[in-house]
Amino acid sequence: MKTQLRAVKLDGAEATRRVEPLVRIQDLRVAYPCCEVLREISLDVGRGRITALIGPSGCGKSTLLSTMNRMIDLIPGTRVSGAIRLGDLDVLAPTTDVVALRRRVGMIFQKPNPFPLSIRKNLSLPLREHGVRKRADIEEATESSLREVGLWEEVKDRLDRPALGLSGGQQQRLCIARALVLRPEVVLLDEPCSALDPIASGVVEDLIVSLRGAFTVVVVTHNLAQARRIADEVAVMWVCDEVGCVVESGSAVDVFENPTNSITAAYVSGARC
Repeated sequence: MKTQLRAVKLDGAEATRRVEPLVRIQDLRVAYPCCEVLREISLDVGRGRITALIGPSGCGKSTLLSTMNRMIDLIPGTRVSGAIRLGDLDVLAPTTDVVALRRRVGMIFQKPNPFPLSIRKNLSLPLREHGVRKRADIEEATESSLREVGLWEEVKDRLDRPALGLSGGQQQRLCIARALVLRPEVVLLDEPCSALDPIASGVVEDLIVSLRGAFTVVVVTHNLAQARRIADEVAVMWVCDEVGCVVESGSAVDVFENPTNSITAAYVSGARC
């Protein structure tokens, strides 16, 4: 798959070098009406890096992701405390413009969810909703984002056909293009390959890698091999006293090859914890 973005391979000292955090999470706590889900989450997300959230099901990875762009607000009765900062923006402040926040922090879900519209309108709609009106600008942004995800050559002659007619892998890449068309600073991906076949999964994985440097990426994955391949930084989440927590975070090299936490060591080695 060809894209306009160049994948930057980080290894050795570059992979472990600390970079300026774009997102800073401090003492985050999240509780649904029924139970507490996250407790004392503190994590820095490096600018331009790919950060993988790994850990068993039920440890709050998806909840953490949805809190970062306030999708959590859509669940009635949810209580959130602590701090999340995106640069100088206080994400959790009551005065924060959530619509503007979600332009800066895009999200792609586990199952592809294109709008039941044409391929073209899947990209033009969010642009128009965010104030882009000139047809030339919309067309330019549409082509650019489709090229970035490697879809342009595949769909350029059928932009007015239904997006739901695309294959699963193409639909997921379209959803990524729909997020990228708004030029977000952060891209959140919640198990983006889990609903795809191995070939489509490989294409999407390569696409995620190509975003390194141009975007700050946070991806939830249960696939440890995938996390090893794509991530610069890793946060290991676990259930501690029945509540989700981060037990270790750091460079992917350190977490996978030299873990400091016994839970991490057992988990990444495949041992039963």
